[in-house]
Amino acid sequence: MPVFTYEAMNSVGQSVKGEVTAASSEEAITKVRAMGNFPTKIKDKAIRTGAGRARAGAAAAAVPGARRRRVGGASATLRTQFTRQLSTLINAGLPILRSLRILEQQQRPGPMRLAVRYVADDVEGGAALSEAMARHPGVYDHLYTSMVRAGEVGGVLDTILQRLADFMEKHEALKRKVIGAMIYPAAVISFALGILGLLLVFVIPKFQAIFMEMGSKLPLITRFLLSTSAWVTGGGWLAILGTPVGLLILSKLIRISEGGRYILDSLNLRIPILGRILSKSSIARFSRTLGTLLGAGVPILEALTITADTAGNEVYARALCRVRDGIREGENFAAPLRTARMFDPMVVNMIDVGEETGELDKMLGKIADTYEEEVETLVGGLTSLLEPVMIIMLGLIIGTIVIALFMPMVGMIQAMSK
Repeated sequence: MPVFTYEAMNSVGQSVKGEVTAASSEEAITKVRAMGNFPTKIKDKAIRTGAGRARAGAAAAAVPGARRRRVGGASATLRTQFTRQLSTLINAGLPILRSLRILEQQQRPGPMRLAVRYVADDVEGGAALSEAMARHPGVYDHLYTSMVRAGEVGGVLDTILQRLADFMEKHEALKRKVIGAMIYPAAVISFALGILGLLLVFVIPKFQAIFMEMGSKLPLITRFLLSTSAWVTGGGWLAILGTPVGLLILSKLIRISEGGRYILDSLNLRIPILGRILSKSSIARFSRTLGTLLGAGVPILEALTITADTAGNEVYARALCRVRDGIREGENFAAPLRTARMFDPMVVNMIDVGEETGELDKMLGKIADTYEEEVETLVGGLTSLLEPVMIIMLGLIIGTIVIALFMPMVGMIQAMSK
């Protein structure tokens, strides 16, 4: 029977190591837990021998040329479904390896199925689930693997996976609501620009030929419109289309450096209305992430590090790093948070109360719920504001074009009538 080496934590939090004989890694984990320890790493001792390496090589050969390849690109919906299904199977008493093999067969061909297969192969080889998942950061990010590791240590992996699935669903729901609210304004703006482009390219040049035959002096607004049309048809459309693409590429290049990300995020937070939406969504994301990690049993310093890495905004990421440094020096949570001056007083006060009552994770969840509702309200208000503004702007543009084209015609008709 195979011999497994293990690393675990005992009931008082001390690290212990040893060996156990078991038929599989799942049985080894069960035996270690029966000793009153929480396993953090289980490995087959035979893997270090020639026979073990041969078995590992045979497992790698089952997926030719891709055994250690990192997998990425799986959608958030598939990851959420996988997480919830894995939680259900583990809660039903199925071993981790068998649960992974079942879920592998249920996945459609693609990155998610490959990731599950590779994770199952690694677990079968003796790796811990979090360790196997960490080898594919494109599917299982730092937040994901940290929570899984906490679940393994605490022996509550099914509960942690359930919380993780809830967290991912709420995060994606907020993102879908924001994107859905911006679809209508984007569609209207695109439609208006399309109409304007057709007028400048196909309609106005025909009027230009008529005005040239008239030979009369044209009003300033008409001359400006004709010049704009000539510029667009002469190649200006390339500049119009290339400007957004160039700005996007420039933004990507600036965001490569940490300083560039900080400058862009600072500027974005100063944009009227949009800056408030970005600020509140960052606070909601920080609160939801940190609350989920703390509820999973992740130590607060490690949880703050993970939250800063996944904040999505460099300004708030730096503020969270300062909070982490303050806690490391012995301060409580609220004091460095208040000093950072990036969070509303209500957030600081609620966190202070949560810290005093010992329910910081629940308080952070309430903060996230509140700010997610405010983000939805702000996005809805912005959409309602954009609708009349876009209609007025479109009316002004079309009206200006009509006036510029018909002013010379009116002048010609008046001259002929005299």
